Amino acid sequence: MWKEFKEFAFKGNVVDLAVAVVIGGAFGLIVKSLVNDIIMPLVGILIGGIDVSNLAIKVGTATVAYGLFLQSIINFLIIAAAIFMMVKVFNTMNKKSAKEAEILEVEDTKTEKYLQEIVKLLSEKK
Repeated sequence: MWKEFKEFAFKGNVVDLAVAVVIGGAFGLIVKSLVNDIIMPLVGILIGGIDVSNLAIKVGTATVAYGLFLQSIINFLIIAAAIFMMVKVFNTMNKKSAKEAEILEVEDTKTEKYLQEIVKLLSEKK
């Protein structure tokens, strides 16, 4: 059982997932600071100095804090946009690398053809 657990726990995919979770958590803190410390104050200025997170409605003795819900939606949209931009940049870089590899492959094929022709010509002269 220990051997099976060790094989499971130290597989490349599990370690990669753990790294992704830690980096994702750190990225989440950065985005949270971006939203709370930079974007939301600017949004507050644009909407007349209202702090969205403090919006609430009293219903009887209960308080419905819909401002916190709005804040969560704004946080989600900003995080989603940031992740989208990161993935878009990553995909663009991968496409460029794939095109460069394809160009090199085509050039290698041409080089190989020329070398084959040279070898053929040399063998005919003998």
